[in-house]
Amino acid sequence: MTHEFVKSPAAEAILKGQEYCPFIPVFGPPAVMFERGAGTELWDTDGKRYLDFLCGIAVTSLGHCHPAVTEAISRQAETLLHVSNFFANPVATQTAVMINDLVVEAGGSHGQVFFCNSGAEANEAALKLARKFGGRGRHVVVSALGSFHGRTLAALAATGQPAKHEPFQPMPDGFRHVEYGDLSALQTALDPTVAAVLLETVQGEGGVIPASVEYLRGVQAVCRERGILFMLDEVQTGFARTGKWFGFQHAKLDPDVLTFAKAMGNGMPVGALWAKKEVAAVFAPGDHGSTYSGTALATAAVQAVITEMKRIDAPALAHTKGKYLYDALSVLPKVQSVRGQGLLLGLELGAGADAKSFVNTMLQRGLVVNPVNATTIRLAPPITVSTAHMDEAISIITEVLS
Repeated sequence: MTHEFVKSPAAEAILKGQEYCPFIPVFGPPAVMFERGAGTELWDTDGKRYLDFLCGIAVTSLGHCHPAVTEAISRQAETLLHVSNFFANPVATQTAVMINDLVVEAGGSHGQVFFCNSGAEANEAALKLARKFGGRGRHVVVSALGSFHGRTLAALAATGQPAKHEPFQPMPDGFRHVEYGDLSALQTALDPTVAAVLLETVQGEGGVIPASVEYLRGVQAVCRERGILFMLDEVQTGFARTGKWFGFQHAKLDPDVLTFAKAMGNGMPVGALWAKKEVAAVFAPGDHGSTYSGTALATAAVQAVITEMKRIDAPALAHTKGKYLYDALSVLPKVQSVRGQGLLLGLELGAGADAKSFVNTMLQRGLVVNPVNATTIRLAPPITVSTAHMDEAISIITEVLS
């Protein structure tokens, strides 16, 4: 295809002379080429301004180019970028302590951290940990239909979306999917071959669907009774997005394993596996690893994010601002319901709606959101979003839906 992947005249000029799109076509042709961001705002290559209410899918929770994160990355880039994991570095060490402290303060147990580069890698590490914990013959991981855990082969197998499996069959075995929110169905699936249960506290890609407190507590109780790992994917919900530091806090849970990414780096590619110390202990040297695990550069960004989120009390802001958006959007005529927690919200438009068409029109009006399915629009603005920007976004949504 010739230049089909951009529509902006300025972007066309950048790629003048290219006879084909330079990217492998796994994302489809993007409608916009962004070149600059600040806070809640983005600008494309033609200088048009947008409000970013998607945040790179719940990533830039402190807004684009936050000064504290930028300064931390810049300072670290002049000091130390990377050493192999034959050695330690003080930045990654302190950041791992900070993450564990957050989990403990949120009601969890003491644990240990493995750094990686993405949420998919964090979940991949969790799946390997579950298999090592269970041992041969007890390797099955049960997850939920509608879930999303990543694009690597094992994380994809754990993802409860059969349509995404089809191009890559046969999938790895050892994965079982049950109805999200149905405790009885999950109990039925827990035979002696099961090592772990992996769930999201809010299914983001599944339609922004929060699990009930009763369901999550019930799953944890069953896992405890049967000696099964209780693993939570907090890639999208972690780091203040839901109005708490972590999604598991809403139900006062004590998970065995947690996975993180997205907001923890505010745009820096980084993820993490956290596990209780007695669970993490099943991994031995050589069982898992990553060349870029715990680079000083990536963990400097994480440290800056945690420090800044604490300074501004990010969970409280997400709760308050999420309620403001929830209340304003719930009363719109075309909105059937609003789901979610904090600043992770889904607008349900009901049967027959075309969420993608609405989202495309919103983009033309200067608002970035996305359709997670045919009838649901996802909003995940920065936790630092201003009231003025929320009002502007509400106005655009109102106009487009009407």
